[in-house]
Amino acid sequence: MSGVEYFLLIGAVLLIVAVLAGKVAYRFGAPALLLFLAVGMLFGYNLISFDSPQFAQFIGMIALCIILFSGGMETKFSEIKPVIAPGVVLATAGVMMTAFIVAGFVWFFAPMLGYEVPFAMALLLAATMSSTDSASVFSILRTKKQGLRENLRPLLELESGSNDPMAYILTVLLVGILSTGGDHATTGHSVLMFFVQMTVGAVAGYLFGRATVWAINKIGLNNPSLYSVLLLAAVFFAFSFTTLIRGNGYLSVYIAGLVVGNHKLAHKRTLTTFFDSFTWLFQIIMFLTLGLLVNLESLFTPQVVILGCIVGAFMILVARPVSVFVCLVPFRRFSLRARTYISWVGLRGAVPIIFATYPLVAGVMGAELLFDVVFFVTIISLVVQGTTVSGMANLLGLAYEERETSFGDALQDRMKSAFTEVEVNEAMLSRGRMVSDLALPDNTLVVMVCRDGDYFVPRGTAELTEGDKLLVLSDRNEELQSQYRELGIDEVMNF
Repeated sequence: MSGVEYFLLIGAVLLIVAVLAGKVAYRFGAPALLLFLAVGMLFGYNLISFDSPQFAQFIGMIALCIILFSGGMETKFSEIKPVIAPGVVLATAGVMMTAFIVAGFVWFFAPMLGYEVPFAMALLLAATMSSTDSASVFSILRTKKQGLRENLRPLLELESGSNDPMAYILTVLLVGILSTGGDHATTGHSVLMFFVQMTVGAVAGYLFGRATVWAINKIGLNNPSLYSVLLLAAVFFAFSFTTLIRGNGYLSVYIAGLVVGNHKLAHKRTLTTFFDSFTWLFQIIMFLTLGLLVNLESLFTPQVVILGCIVGAFMILVARPVSVFVCLVPFRRFSLRARTYISWVGLRGAVPIIFATYPLVAGVMGAELLFDVVFFVTIISLVVQGTTVSGMANLLGLAYEERETSFGDALQDRMKSAFTEVEVNEAMLSRGRMVSDLALPDNTLVVMVCRDGDYFVPRGTAELTEGDKLLVLSDRNEELQSQYRELGIDEVMNF
């Protein structure tokens, strides 16, 4: 077996095991992403040799682009509009406050354990973990299918989808300071860089989103499958071009996703389904890759375990609640229970681990310890917070059961009725021009009419004209097809 075939075999086995692990995780109420990470760690222990933080960083970058765009695309602006202000505050001031609180704790407490950690290094450690993870939050909240009162779900999704840029900027700035001795970096330069990246990223994301909507609606591709390819290319173009012009690419793709998802779009249902599947694929690949990257022997050394447990507990019980309660002081509409729940759902996941690879790639002194501690804290967060997302909502009285549609699955899988599209000809109008005059089998309905680009739902008395296109729903598809042939209709589109 050649190297390429061996690689494909191992990759297929990893994906299959990860998907099965996700099913097990759902049954026992654990985050599926935690199991994906565990599968990667298991295979990486004496089975697969992988030691390339650069490649893991590359995979993470691609995955985050897709995850953030898909998350924005599935978020309704009408839902996040009431919570934009608190969401933005949590995504900016909340991230920075969390980073400085955790950094101060590590800098003060580490010497008591015999570890000398400079404040800049402590701040870098905290910065990599300062944002909540969009992949974890999106997947857990949407998989649980649990409603949250006080508009909490859109708030948490908005925060997790838009707070990565702040953590990214802090991480990159601190890596630059530590790797060069801080000679060229000044506070003023850092502040200016932050505002430039956020402003350019937001503006570019909006413009790319509008341009993408216009292009997809106007281009008129003959093969509908190519729209997914076009949209995927637009996502990567938005990220890379925004980064080239000194903007934040992650913020750009999230806002572009919001714009695309909240406008009328050709083949929108197909595109949404494609990106949903693609998002899960890259989430699995990303967590598997990060699991393969970690060295279990160094991860479970006393130094990492002790520091990781203490930092993880402090972040969950002190730093996150303090930053949330302070940031939400101006927003009085949130109850104490809601603020407590927001504090609890500060999930860490792949993003902190990806950001922890930046010091490794840059060769920052102590980067190996930092990566292991961040990885350990992420595991703690997924185990403690990820498994209690639903339980905490129930405990605080914020959860309610979402109603599920009875027809969603049936339309796709189990419904025996069939949709057909036909064009009205002269023979169909021989008995009369009204919908009720059409010679159609029993249990058959004309559910929509398209006339000169306009759509309407017809009544029985609606008059038809030759050239109208009808969307017909029938339980007796074979009988209907026979009727079409008798009427001389050769072109029938089946759905």
